Amino acid sequence: MANRGPSYGLSREVQQKIDRQYDPELEQVLVRWILAQCGGDVTQPAPGREGFQQWLKDGTVLCRLINSLHPRGQGPVAKIQASAMAFKQMEQISQFLQAAERYGIAATDIFQTVDLWEGKNMACVQRTLMNLGSLAVAKGDGLFVGDPNWFPKKSQENRRVFSEDKLKEGQSVIGLQMGTNRGASQAGMTGYGMPRQIL
Repeated sequence: MANRGPSYGLSREVQQKIDRQYDPELEQVLVRWILAQCGGDVTQPAPGREGFQQWLKDGTVLCRLINSLHPRGQGPVAKIQASAMAFKQMEQISQFLQAAERYGIAATDIFQTVDLWEGKNMACVQRTLMNLGSLAVAKGDGLFVGDPNWFPKKSQENRRVFSEDKLKEGQSVIGLQMGTNRGASQAGMTGYGMPRQIL
């Protein structure tokens, strides 16, 4: 990873737009949930975007979080260790991302490793964690710890089953998309090209 200096021009505008998407209130909700979910395994981060990024940067908190959403001893990340080496930290973040995708998070909702490690797009990290919390609540397997109202509810399937009689009844109805001879008509309209008669 190259150490990047300050950005200018369009790059700076794009980065500022990404930074504005970061939600400090969502950060507080996510921190409360992660602390509750992981128990005494993790410590409280410093407030603010930089504190949140530094807290998650080495990947240990994320790996403990995803392991806590599985039954004890069946966590997807077998070895969690704190390391100061960049490639080890990025490897642990990648393990979390792979485990989150297997847990059920859509690939389009998952952040990239560099988004977190370099702190370039922390709003995307927040969205991934929010989706993970929503999915954990929706699974209802008893492993979620915290207040379910912290996260938006996932939509549930609402399958409808109709009897054969009801389905046949629906075939005899003519929908309004087919056209109708009731309703508006052209009665009283004059031709478009006719001049106005002045008497």
